[in-house]
Amino acid sequence: MDQKIIEFLIRAKQATYAGKGAETTSTRPGSHDLIYREGDWMYYDTYLGGGKFAGEEAIWIREVPVWSMNYVGRVTGANFSGDFLKEALLRVPFNKPYRGPAQYTNGDYSYECEVSGEFDWFQGTELIRYKGEVIYECCFHGGLIQQ
Repeated sequence: MDQKIIEFLIRAKQATYAGKGAETTSTRPGSHDLIYREGDWMYYDTYLGGGKFAGEEAIWIREVPVWSMNYVGRVTGANFSGDFLKEALLRVPFNKPYRGPAQYTNGDYSYECEVSGEFDWFQGTELIRYKGEVIYECCFHGGLIQQ
């Protein structure tokens, strides 16, 4: 089952924020909400803020929550590029399907992601550097949901 959840999660991530998907109606004042559905499966990403932000991604199967990840981050320097972040997040790896790949570089920008744990219980951090200087950081954690 984890493999099917991961495959769905990757498709959902690539179709929503990372893929520049359209936001849906806000569920809370000031929230940014993105939804992806396939049959009985639903992925929901909701976050608050921009330069400093907090959010949650979650998956439901037949309206039962099965997986969730919380994240909080901030832009810490000049030259931050949301397009570069999305470019890195599009490359979410199957073996660590949380944010982006362990490393990704394009021009003066570099992305790094470190994760400990497994799909059922994990935590990690990601950084973006511009010409070697850290300009963005994010922490995340999550895992499978058990009723």
